[in-house]
Amino acid sequence: MGISSNSSAATEKPPSSPSPPPRPTHQDDADEEDESVKQLQECSALYLSLQECLIKSNRDWKSCQAEVQALKSCNANRNRSNNMKN
Repeated sequence: MGISSNSSAATEKPPSSPSPPPRPTHQDDADEEDESVKQLQECSALYLSLQECLIKSNRDWKSCQAEVQALKSCNANRNRSNNMKN
């Protein structure tokens, strides 16, 4: 004569509202960022990757050295290209 716990309604979770789709990152975001990011041109995606890494790592620059070096290299290449055009 035990009590049956057959009421599944008590254990079901209410349907959760769908989470918004993740924001597109990198180049698409650069179009919406401030002018300083736009000035980076082809390096803007790398800059945004660095910013994302810093957020995820709680501003730990040591954890983001791959992104730092990629951005540094991109800027050096961009500067070299700009100097050749002038």
